[in-house]
Amino acid sequence: MSPSSENSSSECIKAKETSNEYSTEERKQLLQLAHASIAAIFTREEISGDPPSTHFAEHRGVFTTLYSRNELRGCVGYVMPIVALYRAVIETSRAAAFDDPRFAPLPAEELPDLKVSLSILSPLAPIQPDHVEIGRHGLLVTLGERRGLLLPQVPLEHGWDRTEFLAQTCHKAGLPRDSWLKDATLEAFSAEIFGED
Repeated sequence: MSPSSENSSSECIKAKETSNEYSTEERKQLLQLAHASIAAIFTREEISGDPPSTHFAEHRGVFTTLYSRNELRGCVGYVMPIVALYRAVIETSRAAAFDDPRFAPLPAEELPDLKVSLSILSPLAPIQPDHVEIGRHGLLVTLGERRGLLLPQVPLEHGWDRTEFLAQTCHKAGLPRDSWLKDATLEAFSAEIFGED
């Protein structure tokens, strides 16, 4: 399964770093892995997808966001935890660099200016609408084949309240804005966000 193109600019915005379960050293390793996996495309080097620790072997959803000269350059991710985090960072980094349909593939000359931000998603859990906390929860709305996801930082960036966040997530899924009041399934997650200045 390829990384998701659920990558609108409203989802992949620059966000404040959050603190959670990954140590400073682990964050550094994952950011270096993202850079190495992109650079390896140009050098034709092999990058091992074998996680170096049990922590990195855990299956997690992750979004990789790339910036070049402080401008968004690509953002692609896995909503669902379908592969080990370590492999997910490799795959989403490459997809953000070369497969985000909003941008031309990254040229080698942009590598020195490239900055990476990672959003590592917690497991999804069902949630009632009145329990959604702005700034803490990201949302996934599902109805039939339609699905929309927004990361926790999105409502903060846009100044949305809970009702607007729910409505915008439904809109992202291509559903009526009030679907969260009806038959849509609502799931929440948190995201640990870290990156480079």
